[in-house]
Amino acid sequence: MITITILGSGNIAQNLFEEFSSKKEVSLVQVVGRKNSNLTYFEGKVNIASYTDELQPADIYIMAISDDAISEVSSKLKLKGLLVHTSGAIALSALKNQKRTGVFYPLQTFTIDKHIDFSNIPICIEANSEKDVELLKRLGETLSKTVTAIDSSQRKALHLSAVFVNNFTNYMYTIGHDICAQNELEFSLLHPLIMETAEKVMAMNPFDAQTGPAKRGDQKTLHAHLNLMKDKNHREIYTLLSNSIKEYHQPKH
Repeated sequence: MITITILGSGNIAQNLFEEFSSKKEVSLVQVVGRKNSNLTYFEGKVNIASYTDELQPADIYIMAISDDAISEVSSKLKLKGLLVHTSGAIALSALKNQKRTGVFYPLQTFTIDKHIDFSNIPICIEANSEKDVELLKRLGETLSKTVTAIDSSQRKALHLSAVFVNNFTNYMYTIGHDICAQNELEFSLLHPLIMETAEKVMAMNPFDAQTGPAKRGDQKTLHAHLNLMKDKNHREIYTLLSNSIKEYHQPKH
């Protein structure tokens, strides 16, 4: 049995709490937050505490808090167990004041009030000892079919890739939604295309999956699209991306 305490009360903390609560291999000791008022979600389900309280012993303390707070909160804790954070962008060294440190990074986007099934979410782990890597692997395998040990530099690169495929892609959806709305079109008309594109890149290399006027070098369509757009930022993004696609896919000699 692995005993854990969750530090944090937001989206990731709530999702981890729900997942671990159903695992017989894991025992939840406490959920800790800065203020008891932030912990209402967990009331009556688990022991709750603030950072000013004395924390109960646990094998692993999971910091599901904002990136900016990780180093500060870590510096104020006195723990005997393994302290890990859940960030994709923060190095393991941010926890340097603790003896046993690690990372337990679920590679997924989390939304408030939405519970996510972790079984298909990759969990990337790191620790400052092989023994703790094995402990985190055991913990990760209670949730997910994919648990991978990577170092801080690899995790930062993975997080950067995630920004491109998730955050930037979502902004492209936002622009598409705006253009549809400006022309009295339902964005839902694009849903099947979005799903097909997502499924395609799971079956083949994204380079090979690329289509569209930029790849074809269809200047007539590219200029027609630019003329349709009224927003200067949208035009700049369209031009930058189209030129990048053309350059990336031009025949290499």
